Amino acid sequence: MPTDFDILVIGAGQAGLSAGYHLRRLGLRPEVDFLVVDHAPGPGGAWQFRWPSLTLSTVNRVHDLPGMSFAETLPPGSESAQAATAVPHYYELYEKRFDLRVRRQVSVGVVCDRTEDGLRCDGRGTVLNAETDTAGTIRVRGLINGTGTWERPFIPRYRGQENFAGRQLHTRDYHTAEEFAGKHVVIVGGGISAVQLLDEISKVTTTTWVTRTEPVFRDAEFTDEAGRAAVALVEDRVRNGLPPGSVVSVTGLRWDDRLRAADARGALRRQPMFDHVEPDGVRWADGTFQRADVILWATGFRSALDHLAPLRLRGPGGGITMTGRLATQVAVDPRIHLIGYGPSASTIGANRAGRAAAVELTEYLGIGDRG
Repeated sequence: MPTDFDILVIGAGQAGLSAGYHLRRLGLRPEVDFLVVDHAPGPGGAWQFRWPSLTLSTVNRVHDLPGMSFAETLPPGSESAQAATAVPHYYELYEKRFDLRVRRQVSVGVVCDRTEDGLRCDGRGTVLNAETDTAGTIRVRGLINGTGTWERPFIPRYRGQENFAGRQLHTRDYHTAEEFAGKHVVIVGGGISAVQLLDEISKVTTTTWVTRTEPVFRDAEFTDEAGRAAVALVEDRVRNGLPPGSVVSVTGLRWDDRLRAADARGALRRQPMFDHVEPDGVRWADGTFQRADVILWATGFRSALDHLAPLRLRGPGGGITMTGRLATQVAVDPRIHLIGYGPSASTIGANRAGRAAAVELTEYLGIGDRG
């Protein structure tokens, strides 16, 4: 396996596979002109790690990758299939059909510049060195980063948290609601995953739902226009160097039959954020106390970009200023595209971002259309 390529794609989730597909369409050859690496043991991106109760009937939507529909990989009556099985199967077939030759298990620990006078992590060279755990050092001219967020679960800090005598876990560690039967569960978070898990857990035990801000529910169908408006707001943030916000904070939570049933059970009686954690529960600033056996932090994720820290892409406020047609190109270093970041964090956004990154990076490097 050679170690020098024009382009390295890090991550073989929705965004990374889309980028690989479009690099091939532009005439680049996998394992010759570009290389796709992924840290996971098999295809599927973050989908392979999702909780068992997330089925194709409960997941919001699995968007098609370019050139191959998800539906054609599903047998009849597959609505009850686990997303953690069905989506990786789709990705595996996709990788084979388009011969993307994803290299596994390869974790990129750090990316640095190589300049004429040697390896540097504080300047702009002509070659990027990607240091990996199993494939040595990969030298490339450009980078498409699609590492997503799954590897960086976010848990906010609250006083007394470390003294809680019960169990604390993040969405990433959730498996089934049955493991919480007979225990009181405090669920923290106002996103889509939070309400999905709240719905499941509240069917088998008592729950308290806590959010930092008042959740916004909507009755109307989520239209393409609403989606574009939400993405535009997030895109505006990253173009101005601000950390990307949550899309759901713009779109709100859509009422469906499951949420209406949860509301009828009283599960959606939201409480404001507590002040601190005590060994046997949580307490609000007004003295109100809720005993708890479990705190489930459904508090989202952050972009997994630590391996790019030596390149100093972030601005003073912690955000990365993005440019390019779909805000995938890093403004201070056009050799680097971030896909699955900011406005391209959704699966449909990741598809479009993969194409934009492939086209813009090959144009910048003066390659492509090699036939």
